[in-house]
Amino acid sequence: MRKSAGWMVPSDDRILELIREYGNLTPSAVSHFGGPSRQHASGRMSKLAEYGLLNQVYRGLYGITDNGRAYLDEDLDASTLEPVDESND
Repeated sequence: MRKSAGWMVPSDDRILELIREYGNLTPSAVSHFGGPSRQHASGRMSKLAEYGLLNQVYRGLYGITDNGRAYLDEDLDASTLEPVDESND
């Protein structure tokens, strides 16, 4: 059983699954492939990137990280994640 975090919502798993299956996606593509609406996906993808489950490849384009894969494979407890510090960018 996957161990989600308090900041996560049910659609997060679907977003991560779609990106793992199809590769880097935009929020519109997530919606097209059966995920949540573009607007909802956009906000959630930003949040998933904030905690290191996704990475922003390019503006509006996201890919799954090793932590994202580990979470989907039930090898990572997402409640242990802290926001990623991207101040070095």
